[in-house]
Amino acid sequence: MATKPFTTVRANRPISEIEFCAWVAQAIPGDRLDYHRGYLAVDADKVTSDLDPNARAELACLRDRAFWSETAGLVHLVQQRLGQDRFAYLAIARPKTSRTARAVAQLAEAA
Repeated sequence: MATKPFTTVRANRPISEIEFCAWVAQAIPGDRLDYHRGYLAVDADKVTSDLDPNARAELACLRDRAFWSETAGLVHLVQQRLGQDRFAYLAIARPKTSRTARAVAQLAEAA
């Protein structure tokens, strides 16, 4: 039986929290989402960010949802260094279990 190869999604524009939720809800274990490039701690901070206030607020929501998804056992969050003070932030889908079913339902409601 052939298995579906893992996919890596890299948006060519910033993704929203809702798009992140939709990806997590449908991702198969091992799929990867490149959800931000830059320096997340700086980019989402009210004082240090160069982003406009709306984009910064959306990024902060995305950051918080990614952390919540990791805490709920839905994804692993990893970073890949791209250069000095520049990283790719990746979410890697984990297997969905009976323990994570409620969290997946909450994501579906958010999306």
